[in-house]
Amino acid sequence: MKRELRVAMTVATFGSLPAAMAESGFIEDSTATLQLRNYYFMRDFSDLQGSSKQSKSEEWAQGFILNFKSGYTQGPIGFGIDALGLLGIKLDSSRERTNTALLPVHSDGEAADEYARLGLTLKVRFSDTELKFGEQTPNLPILAHTDNRLLPQTYQGTTLTSREIPGLTLQAGRLNSAKTVNSTDDGEMYAWIINDPINPRRLANVTGDHYNYIGGDYSFNANRTTLSFWQGQLEDIYQQRFYGIKHALPVGAWTLAADIGYYTAQDDGDTLAGSLDNQLLYGLFSAKYKGHTFFVGYQGVYGDDGFLRIGNTLSPLGNELPTYQFSAPDERSWQVRYDFDFASVGLPGLTSTLRYVEGDNVDTGSRGFEGEEWERDLDLAYTIQSGPLKNVNIRWRNAIARSNYANDIDENRIIINYAIKLF
Repeated sequence: MKRELRVAMTVATFGSLPAAMAESGFIEDSTATLQLRNYYFMRDFSDLQGSSKQSKSEEWAQGFILNFKSGYTQGPIGFGIDALGLLGIKLDSSRERTNTALLPVHSDGEAADEYARLGLTLKVRFSDTELKFGEQTPNLPILAHTDNRLLPQTYQGTTLTSREIPGLTLQAGRLNSAKTVNSTDDGEMYAWIINDPINPRRLANVTGDHYNYIGGDYSFNANRTTLSFWQGQLEDIYQQRFYGIKHALPVGAWTLAADIGYYTAQDDGDTLAGSLDNQLLYGLFSAKYKGHTFFVGYQGVYGDDGFLRIGNTLSPLGNELPTYQFSAPDERSWQVRYDFDFASVGLPGLTSTLRYVEGDNVDTGSRGFEGEEWERDLDLAYTIQSGPLKNVNIRWRNAIARSNYANDIDENRIIINYAIKLF
């Protein structure tokens, strides 16, 4: 019923716009792109024991992401419409190799042949402030945009973004539901502690009616320094704050940079998930010279619980990787990373990333048993520079992850992206 009511309200609102749509700006400033994404994903859990456990996830799929953004009608208050169309098609899968999050899985254990969804957003602009109703893709320190599979995750609700003061971006929102990366259904939002060795699913069945957030980023010093403060609340489950600073400093031919963040979280309201207590501090420091960028990082988890987030989403933590997140209770982790842009040696379009993170001190819930883990990632990406396939991007990611309390993982991803500008 709620879904039908939201659709009816959206259609009614859109129906009041046709006359204004003809005005200059709405059509002339509209853009549309179609992204083709071909995704192969293989994750091997070969250390698992027992015939009933799936030891490998491997699937191949084709995705289509249509992104339409209108301009605004004329006048002091402008109206516009955005649309996001998503389609995923199975190319290869089997019942024994599902759960890659590329495709939905039916009750019989088979992956769906295809799945699709359409999201509509009404937007209103006044000066440098924008209000949106409908499908949302927020990308915040407390609610990062998850787009690491075939199709992106989206949320449904209302958001406000204001840039009235130079250098300052303020945002607020109230989100009512979410669609995961491999689903077409609106789902309730729940909290998640990834890699929690004590009780990994103790929060998964507790949902909140709304996720509310407010915060902002202030950039100054010729945009070399950014200060951030954000607060989020999953009603009656948890509330979280984030304090961050990013700074870049040119030193001769080098550029030194720092990204430091601190999270704090606790239970909220009726405490439907019980008592919660978490703090996380990270620092990621880099030095760039021509095509070379060197990183070192530290991340520490404090309090009684691991890092809290909305169900199984990404977070922009300093040491979070695609396979392990290094955010379990009491975990301490260190990172070294090296990026190279081959354009500096005459091979434009080719880039690489090699990184290693090691964590220890994990509270596993077993007295005297300390959790430890490490992960090594290698990324190679190439964007074709000329010819009929110009701008096609090909990426290979290889990961090896080992733990004494979680599953060992060997992983390969091959992703081919091509964006077509329709208008």
